[in-house]
Amino acid sequence: MNVLVDVPPSLRRLCGGETELRASPGSVADIVGELSRRFHGLGDRLCERDGNLRGSVLVLVNDEDIRFLESHRTPVAPGDRLSFVPAFAGG
Repeated sequence: MNVLVDVPPSLRRLCGGETELRASPGSVADIVGELSRRFHGLGDRLCERDGNLRGSVLVLVNDEDIRFLESHRTPVAPGDRLSFVPAFAGG
């Protein structure tokens, strides 16, 4: 069984228009790496140049913010749902 990854509208063009992807279980960092290899440009939108997740992207595992779990080391098991929520600026 795979991990389900929700793709927000702002990232869908990089993922062939898909709204949901499937990835192999592992840590959040593992899954981001896998998706970055599969979809050109996605890694640049999710990660800084040093490979760390951008602070402007909220990452949830089963609706729980990874900042309150184990950050990029948070395990994501088969059947779990991973969501990326890009922050929006406004004023």
